[in-house]
Amino acid sequence: MEKRMIFKLITILALLASIGGCTIKSKEQTKQAPISTSSTSREDKEAINKKQIAYLKDHEQEIVDFVKSKNFKIESVQVNWSDIRWGEAGNGTPQGGGEIIELYGGFNHIENSGWNVTIEIVNEMPELKTMMLSNGFGVGGEVFE
Repeated sequence: MEKRMIFKLITILALLASIGGCTIKSKEQTKQAPISTSSTSREDKEAINKKQIAYLKDHEQEIVDFVKSKNFKIESVQVNWSDIRWGEAGNGTPQGGGEIIELYGGFNHIENSGWNVTIEIVNEMPELKTMMLSNGFGVGGEVFE
């Protein structure tokens, strides 16, 4: 009776070990090799980014008007064209919410003032209809009201 129990236990352990081994091997096989980015695609991305910046500069007045519309105390808006960031919008799903551009700047010529606008990228170009003020207005780390 004991021999049978030991045999069953060893069989079950061997079965579990083989299932675990197969799972590990399967995970290793599905891992992708690192994708090397060619210089051509980097150059393409840089060209697209330059085109996006040019588009935004052409529509600077729309951006300024949008930012001004968010607070009646904002009389002037300064866009910091040297601080443009590209990113992935987070929406809680594994695939993400798409690409975005973040613009930063100041207002009313106040030192250390700031605002941040997020714009979705659609078909490789900024879609101004999606523009939204991300973090409100601030001066020196304090909320500007």
